[in-house]
Amino acid sequence: MSIESIAVLGGGAWGTALAQTCARAGRKVTLWENDADNASSLEQKRESCYLPGARLEDGIVVTRDLAAAAKNDAILLVVPAQAVRSVMKTLAPRATPRMPVIVCAKGIEAGTRKFMTEVIVECAPDVSPAILSGPSFAADVARGLPTAVTIAAGDGKLAAALAQAIGSTGFRPYHATDVRGVEIGGATKNVLAIACGIVAGRGLGASASAALTTRGFAELTRFGKAYGAKAETLTGLSGLGDLILTCSTPQSRNFSFGVALGKGEKPNASDRGKLAEGAFTAPVLLEMASERGIEMPIAAAVAAVLAGKVTVDEAIESLLTRPIKAE
Repeated sequence: MSIESIAVLGGGAWGTALAQTCARAGRKVTLWENDADNASSLEQKRESCYLPGARLEDGIVVTRDLAAAAKNDAILLVVPAQAVRSVMKTLAPRATPRMPVIVCAKGIEAGTRKFMTEVIVECAPDVSPAILSGPSFAADVARGLPTAVTIAAGDGKLAAALAQAIGSTGFRPYHATDVRGVEIGGATKNVLAIACGIVAGRGLGASASAALTTRGFAELTRFGKAYGAKAETLTGLSGLGDLILTCSTPQSRNFSFGVALGKGEKPNASDRGKLAEGAFTAPVLLEMASERGIEMPIAAAVAAVLAGKVTVDEAIESLLTRPIKAE
């Protein structure tokens, strides 16, 4: 499969960074942005309002015309998880059969409990869905700093072609066929990152953070296996790798959101510049875990705090007073 042109849908920080990456890989790039103010900034200042200082490559074409964006060989769908369905519904009539649509959001749709590729296929049955995820911060990728991610598609040849199309010296995509495993890693780690941020915000120390991350990975693994993920995917870049990154630094929006909660603040999870996907995924993740009898006490504590059912201190106490058992 020849992929010479790529449309990136979404001009936020991550969309801008991926557009840069695709341009560096030698692809023709169209960057679609629905928000008028940000589209103007991208076109006139050549930078996103959400990633200041990262100037767009000269060859990147900025547009608000979705039909024009759909004329490319492949689509990178870089919008929030809860917005994937609405954008796909608009894109569907314009998409060509078997067009690769690579979703770059890390979440599960609220209400339907659908994974992102399921939403894509439901809206546009004829396209070829894929998922891109892994330990990556937009600012690092935009600067060309070394980054490795996973791109997965049900068709191994398609996954390899997509990895080849977007890969460059500083951006290394590994290809895989375990779509569900990659989706689960990206969605679950966001919830766990909020928990780690709460620990940091409460000043509970590095030892507590390490313990929480480790036990959080055990939860991610249990959930992943119950929903069909491969063990090697969960221990790879899109699972353990992304968890380590997201749970360890304020660069992570979910971690920062948790830090604010831990300090007693009331952050806005919907702020586009600081969108915390984990806040929307937590209750859905817990519903899905309960449905299959999966024990996820850390995710449950995060969901309870977000729902206002317990205070941060009560959530911490509930985890510390759990029965002692074998690891």
